[in-house]
Amino acid sequence: MSDGLFHLSFIDYLIVIIYFAFALIVGFLLRKHTKTGKDFFLSGRALPTWITGIAFMSANLGATEIIGMSAGGAEYGMIQAHFYWIGAIPAMIFMGLYMMPFYYASRARSVPEYLKMRFNEATRGVNAFAFAVMTLLVSGISLYSMGLLLKTLLGWSLTGSIILSAVIVLIYVALGGLTSSIFNEVTQFFLICLGILPVTIIGLYHLGGWDGLVAKIPDGFGHAWGSLGSSDNSLGASWLGVVLGLGFVTSFAYWTTDFLVVQRAFAAKNQRAAQVTPIYASFIKVFIPAITIVIGLIALAVFPNIGHGDTSYNLALPLLLAKYYPVGMVGLGVTALMASFMSGMAGNISAFTTVWTYDIYQAYIKKDASDQHYVWMGRLATVGGVIVAIAASYLAAGFPSIMDYMQTLFSFFNAPIFGVFLLGMFWKRMTPWGGFWGLVSGIAFAFIFYFFIPIHFATPNAGNFWRSWWVWVVTTAVGVGVSLITKPKPVEELKGIVLGASKYRSYKGLSWYKRPGILGILSLIIFVIINIIFW
Repeated sequence: MSDGLFHLSFIDYLIVIIYFAFALIVGFLLRKHTKTGKDFFLSGRALPTWITGIAFMSANLGATEIIGMSAGGAEYGMIQAHFYWIGAIPAMIFMGLYMMPFYYASRARSVPEYLKMRFNEATRGVNAFAFAVMTLLVSGISLYSMGLLLKTLLGWSLTGSIILSAVIVLIYVALGGLTSSIFNEVTQFFLICLGILPVTIIGLYHLGGWDGLVAKIPDGFGHAWGSLGSSDNSLGASWLGVVLGLGFVTSFAYWTTDFLVVQRAFAAKNQRAAQVTPIYASFIKVFIPAITIVIGLIALAVFPNIGHGDTSYNLALPLLLAKYYPVGMVGLGVTALMASFMSGMAGNISAFTTVWTYDIYQAYIKKDASDQHYVWMGRLATVGGVIVAIAASYLAAGFPSIMDYMQTLFSFFNAPIFGVFLLGMFWKRMTPWGGFWGLVSGIAFAFIFYFFIPIHFATPNAGNFWRSWWVWVVTTAVGVGVSLITKPKPVEELKGIVLGASKYRSYKGLSWYKRPGILGILSLIIFVIINIIFW
């Protein structure tokens, strides 16, 4: 075994082993409660809101996210926090207030199935196949990232790390389905609070607080908006590109249509719980930069040469763990990273399994099988998905920037689907073929824009922002144009799934803390305040 950055003690290894054992035990205990397709794929639609809210946020908080965003903090400064604030909070609130009622009322089992109800089978098929491919590629990227991380930190072999992590994910997802994934995502959240948040607290203490930190990093690195007026800022994008490309298209496309996160809200116990799921998550999301971006800033202050020579920005968090943590705490920090990776991958695999089983296998291969047969297929798809993800993990090794690659994938697939959803949910005149051709043209244009239009952007981030914007514009234009010359569905078929086709539910009789609208306003106020503080 080669030397790693850390040398774990017996106590550290014991903490790691306990987590692995816990993950497997959860899967075995939940197996007896996972008998029907509704149990396996949707957690019986019975989970309380605080669980689905944490899971909604945690599904996007894998090891790649934590390592990649802390690296971004060290490289770009607080400007990187836009991915969490304007790139998440407004979209999460919009999802809860305006889109979740249609998702939940439709009783769709997946996002592609909703598209079938709103448009037609062809639109569902395009989205299902595109989502399945993207999800397995992202799972492979995450798997490779975690294997590389364990090799760097602990000296474990890359192949051994990949296979061990994949097998554990395979076992607990195959046994307990979505419920296993969600419970491990909740566990991951608390492990991150215990294992990684202390790095921020200890680092700020040693640097003399926020003011001491800002004094030791480059000018402007402590601000999120201040440098966006200049075209040569570290992010390489103007405020217009950030607002339109990231804040509107990329953000809304991911948080409102990506089944990986939407599936968590589908598991809520009723419509109100489903609506407040992403809003609860937004309250947590606004503070996540404290365990990602700020850690990167601390690493830059403590290790001024990070990012130069052999010291990669990706080592921002690991270097601080090694510097500040004693025996036992190192094991807790490593376990938090492993938990975040595995629950992130489990989220991708459980989402893939649902879409494969209901939107591809049942739709095109075996339409009239029993519920038990589809549960069996779901477990088999879990095995197949993990195997494909392992293979895809080695493809990820060929890409220089994993985070940029993931954002590129999202601009290819999520931006077009958002354009279709926005028209489909809020415009009754949108037709089935308007949805289909809007989606197909958006995906096609994304590939054309990326491979054949010779436009140079200052950074990959800037390219992804503007590509997402123009892909959305093309998708919307084609969807509207085709809808104006084709026949829409009767209003009776759109009840419960399109605004204006049925009565919107009101929560006026409930206490303020149970009303999605009030909670959304409070979250938006916190979002505005935090952006003013870090302007």
